[in-house]
Amino acid sequence: MGLDIFFKPKSIAIIGASRNPERVGHVILKRMIEIGFPGKLYPVNPRAEEILGIKCYSSTDEIPDQIDLAVIALRADMTPQALEGAAKRGAKGAIVVSGGFSEIGNEDLERKLLEVARNYKVRVIGPNCLGVFDPKDRIDTLFLPEEVIPRPRPGEVSIITQSGSLGSALLTMIRKEGRGISKFISYGNRLDVDEGDLINYLADDDETKVIAAYIEGVANGRKFMDAIRRASMKKPVVILKGGRTSSGDRAVKSHTGSLAGRSDIFQSAVKQSGAVVVDTLDEFIDVPVALATQPPMRGDRVAVITNGGGFGILAVDSLEQRGFRVTPPSSKLMEKLREMLPPYYPVGNPTDLTGDSTPEQFLETGLAFAESGEYDALYLLPLFGVPGMEPERTKRLLIELVNRSKLPVVACAVPTTPEVEETLNEIERMGLPIYPTPERAASALKGLLEYGEIRRRIEHF
Repeated sequence: MGLDIFFKPKSIAIIGASRNPERVGHVILKRMIEIGFPGKLYPVNPRAEEILGIKCYSSTDEIPDQIDLAVIALRADMTPQALEGAAKRGAKGAIVVSGGFSEIGNEDLERKLLEVARNYKVRVIGPNCLGVFDPKDRIDTLFLPEEVIPRPRPGEVSIITQSGSLGSALLTMIRKEGRGISKFISYGNRLDVDEGDLINYLADDDETKVIAAYIEGVANGRKFMDAIRRASMKKPVVILKGGRTSSGDRAVKSHTGSLAGRSDIFQSAVKQSGAVVVDTLDEFIDVPVALATQPPMRGDRVAVITNGGGFGILAVDSLEQRGFRVTPPSSKLMEKLREMLPPYYPVGNPTDLTGDSTPEQFLETGLAFAESGEYDALYLLPLFGVPGMEPERTKRLLIELVNRSKLPVVACAVPTTPEVEETLNEIERMGLPIYPTPERAASALKGLLEYGEIRRRIEHF
């Protein structure tokens, strides 16, 4: 059975809806109203006639229509009966946000919940999870108020995570940086739906260009690796592994009850299956943005163009530390650059356009490097504080460079004013990934290089 029921339901029963604004069931119902869910909402609470202006039902038996999806926010011991009641009203999917199962050693109750799910052929996300956030299909089962955890805009990267707390932090970071989300799934104890199911589903999802997965442990290793292998033939898969140290492994076991396994074996197997493996949260956010907007690198040669010498030096250091080659231009290309640029500009790799730079010079210089055949990617460091870098013109010409260059392009830029920050956000939405530090931009390029190697391996076979 497919997982569309979690993202495209026509009706949702919120079992455990509450009149108390501080209760989980209240927040979920409120978020579904705020996000504008287009289907029918059925709050279930035996002690309320209506909640937030919507008629409330004392049990799922009283709901007059069929339920597609149930969101269960009750005490753990009440969830099997609630799931059974929803299934009898036609529910094909359920999100169990309740905790109190295997993560605290209550395996018997989790097995009982699974038995109900299997008997009624209901797909289950959870328990002990946040569930689903899908801004395009207008689904939000996260029991975190918008004013506490602001939601990102619609985007092209889908995130799956076992950890709800890490997931909420990721949403905050993504929103703060002006980036977007296609789908977000917190799946917790993976009673039924696991990471392999989700990667397989997202591989076929046209609204997802990149899959990013935070993994603590794997339920079914073969299915997981097969899912990555299948997905990576269609789109990039980025993996961040939790529990890479012995202490981290112990923390994983106490968090979601997962068996993490040896990290070195896991990472090797994941890479062989076709995933891009990252080591930090910054990379987990940054690499998918580059992969969603830029082609993979075909080699490791990078051209650096800046209008700030110090930033150029840091960029070169960051690139070489990650294994890139920042090679000097050929004599032919050097001659072309000198003809294009004022004689006092330091020409080479990096090329420094100085404080006299203009966006036109970034365009012309970038195209010269891109068309030379000597490089595999462009790395731009446009500082907006210099007089000639008028924001609107810079935005237009940088996007022209991205569109005309056949190479991947990333940029590092500092949001010096609110106007510049908004311009940078607009540039990124138009297709040029921009990072606040040279190191983060270099790490994003590393992801493009690794995915390029994966694509060549796939094409070879």
